[in-house]
Amino acid sequence: MAAVLTRDIVKKFGEVPAVNGISLNIPDGEFMVLLGPSGCGKTTYLRIICGLEQQTSGDLLIGGNIVNELPPRARGVAMMFQSYGLYPHYTVRNNIAFPLKTQRVPRVEIDKKVEWASQLLGIKRLLDRKPRELSGGERQRVALARALVREPTALLLDEPLSNLDAKLRASARLEIKAFQQRVGLTTIYVTHDQVEAMGMGDRIAVIDGGRVRQVGTPTEIYDDPADRFVATFVGTPPMNILDQNGGAVGFRPENFLPKDMMEDQSFAEFNFRVDRSEYLGSERIVYGVVEGFDPKQIVTAKLPPAHVDEASIRPGEWHPFAVRNAALRYFDADGNRASRH
Repeated sequence: MAAVLTRDIVKKFGEVPAVNGISLNIPDGEFMVLLGPSGCGKTTYLRIICGLEQQTSGDLLIGGNIVNELPPRARGVAMMFQSYGLYPHYTVRNNIAFPLKTQRVPRVEIDKKVEWASQLLGIKRLLDRKPRELSGGERQRVALARALVREPTALLLDEPLSNLDAKLRASARLEIKAFQQRVGLTTIYVTHDQVEAMGMGDRIAVIDGGRVRQVGTPTEIYDDPADRFVATFVGTPPMNILDQNGGAVGFRPENFLPKDMMEDQSFAEFNFRVDRSEYLGSERIVYGVVEGFDPKQIVTAKLPPAHVDEASIRPGEWHPFAVRNAALRYFDADGNRASRH
């Protein structure tokens, strides 16, 4: 196992920076998630760590050693790709063994490592099958086993669940996180899915435009976003942002409640006109506008259906809503977090 440290990594394609000065310190054994929209530079950054891309400038250290010039095989990391990259004409056994065969590892040692990895991931019964005979979740585990037989110091995962359906993704998230905690392997996980990021990461690095917008625990990222981008990218529905003179005020939909639910708390009151609502079983999402602000700014409230029914929140009507003062977040004119105006 090893820590991964990058110092001001820049990668340009022509004059365009895909990665624009990323510095991250990922301690030994941490599960770090790189979260951001498509094209933000997160996969390019991961490929730089792996050695499949060469940075334009900046330093990369793995286990305290600078590895800028080392080829991928010499860096001691393993990368699992979005497509899994399994060879269709090979059995599961040979797919797992492939990286060891290319390194000319003795046959006896290869067999031991394949046995170990397949046992660890619960795919021993699949060793003689071909990839086409496997489910999406089984292919994912085979790809993970192939990465692990090299006994890497760090594991790099690039959107590994994107090819799975929603139900499989949920179970696979649990499996990968439980596995990582069990083996204590430094893991860097790329995704655009905030649910994956929030549920799996020890910490999350939110990336946009080739830069890190914020690094923190899931709680820090969600509760105290560093800027408007993080506030609106993380959360479903996203944080409500209401523009004011010289800045903006934000609040999460679950904190925007009917005034009569505030009890004795200190709160800010808003007059809210309901336009439509959606009943989702465990919650009701209400959409509308707030009096005194831009009517084009749609505001959402996430309400407990046990306390608020459709009859009490009629479309077209105005309702007194409120947000606890402690749940309000302020942003300056540049979109960065600010103290209260």
